[in-house]
Amino acid sequence: MNVNRDFRELAEFFQSIRYLHLVPQLVREPDRYLIRAVDPFGSDFLEQVARTTERTRDARLRKIGEALKVAVPQLLELQFFRDEVKGTPHLRGRYEHWRPQGAWQTEEQFSDGTLRLLGLLWSVLDGTGPLLLEEPELSLHPDVVRYLPQLFAAMQRRTGRQVVCSSHAADLLRDEGIGLDEVLLLRPSAEGTRVEAATDVAQAKALVEGGVPLPDAVLPQTRPPRAQQLTLFGD
Repeated sequence: MNVNRDFRELAEFFQSIRYLHLVPQLVREPDRYLIRAVDPFGSDFLEQVARTTERTRDARLRKIGEALKVAVPQLLELQFFRDEVKGTPHLRGRYEHWRPQGAWQTEEQFSDGTLRLLGLLWSVLDGTGPLLLEEPELSLHPDVVRYLPQLFAAMQRRTGRQVVCSSHAADLLRDEGIGLDEVLLLRPSAEGTRVEAATDVAQAKALVEGGVPLPDAVLPQTRPPRAQQLTLFGD
């Protein structure tokens, strides 16, 4: 402990970073895959939920349930439970149904979009270090995707947590609160991928200053130069 005292703060910072790219199939069928501890792809996601203290877990699930109702209007409530035979952790949701009591579904019946959004919301609440997200828009409706930046911004104001996303989605950039200085462009080159601040790309900067929407200004800058040749496949 004394040896790393001078750089312990840096080590703790790196340890606080989380990466998430939840794969719904791993959440639904964990028994079919090798389960890793704190797996960013979700093979132990339900175990992570189970390991959280009951009070914190229930509070998070209530908050997540309220948010999920926006994207999944039929969802009435979200609960954690363990099955009586194996003690395996599960999530279940009660959906509005023709029966008065509604219909219960476990994570095995949840849609990909529901599971991805659930995992995304849980990760935002779980931890304080930087959160790295890869294509958080996958499986989500465009009108849900376009409000994700505001969700991240609200959490950042509350906790100070930084969120870094990689994405090809124009809808994720349509929030008018996103500044050109918050966007980094990743461009493949012969020497590897080059990262450029969008503010340093003269054409993108001029277009945004001229009133062009942010995604229309920056996404063409990362377009593969010969993308149209995909139409020749099979000829």
